[in-house]
Amino acid sequence: MRIGIVGGALQGMEAVYLSRKAGFETTVIDRRESAPATRLADSFEIMDVLTDKERVRKALSDCDAVLPAFEELDGLIALDEMMNGLEIPFLFDLASYRTSCSKERSNAIMGEIGVPIPKPWPECGFPAIVKPSSQSGSIGVSAVNNEAEMDGALDSISKMGDVPVVQEFVSGKSVSIEVIGNGTSSVSYVTTEVMLDENYDCKQVVCEPNVLPKEDSEYFAQIGEDIANAIGLNALMDVEAVFTRKGLRVLEIDARIPSQTPAAVYAATGVNLLKEWVSISSGKEPRRPDRGLCAVYEHYVVDNRISTCGEKEFGRIEEPQLVDRFFGADEAITDYVPGSQTWRATVMNSGRTPADVLEKRKRFLANVMEECDVHEYMDRSPRMV
Repeated sequence: MRIGIVGGALQGMEAVYLSRKAGFETTVIDRRESAPATRLADSFEIMDVLTDKERVRKALSDCDAVLPAFEELDGLIALDEMMNGLEIPFLFDLASYRTSCSKERSNAIMGEIGVPIPKPWPECGFPAIVKPSSQSGSIGVSAVNNEAEMDGALDSISKMGDVPVVQEFVSGKSVSIEVIGNGTSSVSYVTTEVMLDENYDCKQVVCEPNVLPKEDSEYFAQIGEDIANAIGLNALMDVEAVFTRKGLRVLEIDARIPSQTPAAVYAATGVNLLKEWVSISSGKEPRRPDRGLCAVYEHYVVDNRISTCGEKEFGRIEEPQLVDRFFGADEAITDYVPGSQTWRATVMNSGRTPADVLEKRKRFLANVMEECDVHEYMDRSPRMV
C-alpha cells in the first residue's frame, strides 16, 4: 500500500514514521524541498496544493490512500475538492476539522453535551489563559494575572487577525487521547501524558497504563467518543485535557493527525493509529490495544549542552534519519552525524515498567554526554502562574 502524505513538517514526519511501521510505502508532497518528512519518505514531490492542483491530483491518483498533514484551511479545502471523483480513501474530514479548528465553536459543542471545560471569562477571574480561537498548539497562548497582561494578550491576538478565547487557568497533569470515528460511531484509544517546555510546547509524551486512575481514564475515553459522535467525526481526532484536583478539564480538540502522541502509543501498545485509521476507513472494526508497556517519546537539541526542547525547536531538524539503538535509546529520528556540533533528535524508549524506561533515558543521556563531550543537561518547564 502507498500512502500519499500532503505536508512534510512535524505531522508529515509522524505520518511517514507510522507508515513505515505499518509497512506502507509513502509519497510526501510539500512545497518546500527542505521539509523534513521528505527525507524519511520513499519518494517526494515538490508541489503546492494551491498552485499545482492538477500535478498534485495526478500524483495522488497513484496512491492507495491520501492523508493531509498540514493545517492551512485554504489548502485543506483545495485538497478536499481535488479528492472528489478519485476512488481513493481520503483520511480527512473537513467538516469536523472546521469545528475543531475553532475553539469558540468546539467549546460551544462541548458545553452543550456536558463535557467539563475550563470556566469562561469573566466568571473564572485571574489567573486566566488567553488563546486565539483558530491557532493550533501554543501559538499566541498567554497566561495572564492582571488587566494589563490581559490587554497585552488580547492586543497580540487582534494583530494576528484572530478572535480571543479567555478561560480559567487550570493546572495539573496535561493528558491527551486519540479517537477514530467512521461518521456514525467512534472508539477512543490510549491516554498519554504530555510534558511541556517553558513555552508551553510539547517536549515529551509518556504512555503507560497508569497515566490516569482507571475510573478517570475510562471517563476520558468516554468524553472522546461523546465529542466525536457529537460532531459526526469521520477521521482521527486528538482530545487534550488537564487532570486537575477537581477532575478532567478538556482544553481543545483537533480533527487531524497529531504529531508525537501516536508514536508514543505505538511504542507502548503496538497499536498503529494510522494503520487503524486506514482499516476503519475500509469498513473494518477498530482494534483495542493488546499490550500495555510503558514508553517515553521526547525531543532534544544538542549544541554545547543537551537540552530537552519543544516540538517547534525540534521542527528545525535537517535531513532526519530513523536510527535504531541511538546512543543506547531504542530508536530516534535525528539529523546527528559523527562530529556534528549542533543536532536534534526525537528519542523513543519503551519497557515493561516506568523504571525500565527511566534507566534507558539515563543511559542515553550519559552516552551522549560522554561521546559528544557535552557537560551540561538542561530540562526547562513552564513558568508557574
